[in-house]
Amino acid sequence: MSGRIAALDVLRGVAILGTFGTNVWVFTHPRGAAGFLADFGAGSGDTATALLQMISNGKFLGLLSIMFGIGLAIQHRSAERRGRPWPGWYLWRSALLLFEGLLHYALVFEFDVLMFYAVVSVLVAYLVGRGPRVQLAWMAAAGALNLAVVGLITAALLLTGGTAVGDPGLAPVGDSWWAGVQARVEHFAVFRAEGFLVLPLSTLLFLAGARLFRAGALEDSPRGARLQRRLVAWGLGLGVPLNVATTLAGPAWFAVDRYVCAPLVAFGLLGGITLLVNALRAEAGPLRRGLTAVGRSALSCYIGQNVLASVLCYQWGLGLAQRWGHLGPWFTAGVWLLVSGLLPAGASWWMRRFPRGPVEAVWDRAYRAPQRQHTVAA
Repeated sequence: MSGRIAALDVLRGVAILGTFGTNVWVFTHPRGAAGFLADFGAGSGDTATALLQMISNGKFLGLLSIMFGIGLAIQHRSAERRGRPWPGWYLWRSALLLFEGLLHYALVFEFDVLMFYAVVSVLVAYLVGRGPRVQLAWMAAAGALNLAVVGLITAALLLTGGTAVGDPGLAPVGDSWWAGVQARVEHFAVFRAEGFLVLPLSTLLFLAGARLFRAGALEDSPRGARLQRRLVAWGLGLGVPLNVATTLAGPAWFAVDRYVCAPLVAFGLLGGITLLVNALRAEAGPLRRGLTAVGRSALSCYIGQNVLASVLCYQWGLGLAQRWGHLGPWFTAGVWLLVSGLLPAGASWWMRRFPRGPVEAVWDRAYRAPQRQHTVAA
């Protein structure tokens, strides 16, 4: 397989905008992150809210995790072709991602995923070059650990009535941006708890993404199409009904919904979107071009959408959440539509003029700087 993979950037773009569909509920809550956490897993009591949350809850975060695994496999394949040691400089890439995630967490958003992806990428970098048996053993162990944690959470919620995950008792963040920074630093353990919880699941999805890439899951070929159809059949044919069932079953099943059913649907999305992109032979239209631009500047867009939502919703910005948050899912959907319209338009404008997104450009220079010094010293 040579050349750029047609579906790769589209998948990344969908994952980025879909992930914002999960995160937007944090921004649009009238009490911000503190209120979101207090209500997390408690059930919406509103059909429209339940349906919208079901669409976004965990699925695109799962797809984003799979895409990170695919990206890691691409980096590994490139290193092998060039005869470079592995993981080698990839560990510096992980360190930069960790630093970027820390900055994003502290300055912008309580539920950043980049920090945890950086940690998982180090482990998976050492596993991606190992044999299939070793990788399958790690996947089985990670999957079993995830199921055990989900089972414990679900059992506890069923025994206690499953009315809520639990209010951490955080005071609402102040009106200033600096107050938000201070709150994120002070309550690091609370805001980062879910990230630690899903480390086994992330490991499983990273490894699955790497293995699917090697198996040809993104290929525009008969082999690729067969695998894509299987992903759709299992991921959507089984995952969606299970997802609906756990949503309707009540808040006690939210962990099964978010950490078991949603990742299953993510595999279906991977297969379905790839199958669709590979089937479209005509020139890309505005939608596909916009998603491709977002996918090519994924880090910039991931951070940018959270910055935009902060400006729109928080009190140090336009303060729309306190004014319109009482409208519930309609306000949330409106913010998602607005940001998801601005982002592809802005990304398309930028990518027509520059080879990389703004964050990617800075990141690439930081990644290459020590390599140049190492080459000069040698």
